[in-house]
Amino acid sequence: MGWKRNWPERKPRPAVKPLSKERKNEILSIIVGGIESSPVLSSLDIRVRALRGRFYIEQLWQNDSDEELETLMIGRITPLVAPRGRLLLEVEKSKGNWYEVKKGFAKSLIEHIANDTKGTFHGLGTLNRSLCEEGGGQRLAVKMDKEFNFTYKSSGETCSAQEALYYFFDIPISVIAEPSGWYMYHRKPVIAEVSHDRKSVLVRFKSMDRYGSAFGGTCLYSKEHGDKWDAYTIKPNQSKNIKTSISWLGKRKWLSW
Repeated sequence: MGWKRNWPERKPRPAVKPLSKERKNEILSIIVGGIESSPVLSSLDIRVRALRGRFYIEQLWQNDSDEELETLMIGRITPLVAPRGRLLLEVEKSKGNWYEVKKGFAKSLIEHIANDTKGTFHGLGTLNRSLCEEGGGQRLAVKMDKEFNFTYKSSGETCSAQEALYYFFDIPISVIAEPSGWYMYHRKPVIAEVSHDRKSVLVRFKSMDRYGSAFGGTCLYSKEHGDKWDAYTIKPNQSKNIKTSISWLGKRKWLSW
């Protein structure tokens, strides 16, 4: 005899509001403007595409082994019948399975994406906000102590790891964001070690499960192999420190884990 299960009813999808050409172009213009005014989104080659009544937020990136640009969909915005004038921001959890992130107007939704700190879209929200406050072009002065804590010289306020990587080490935003998988799982980056010549920075991506156990991953930002900064994910048993990480990468011809 089988057990009868009372599965919860699937929540119906919100009705999509058809848009006039003028209204579609108005929303598109707001989203494009939000992308262009965001130092992080513009650096990550984020774009928006209107298709079948929705607005798809995409990231362009180039595979090292391929000259052609590839497209990664990071979210979509849907016009809603109700509440009037509101739009729905969603992220695809699995193929065809979307979940709600936020409802609001176009300006507030693109700002939410730009200032994301959880990793749902990129995780560099604190850096985006500080760049916007300073006009996007000024590189703020940051100091480091012996325990690898970073603070702003002018205010004494603590920097996030991403702010320190950008302002103190001059690492490009696109490189800071490369461990996107760990950001996506809401792991918090912490700078664990800096080489004496400041050409390598070891960053731990940490998170806690429901039982209080820590887990995460390690990324080495380094310009030891060439003249420009790059990001390398490190195998857990080789990530004790910068020395072991570089030794392991050297054996692999500087291929990430």
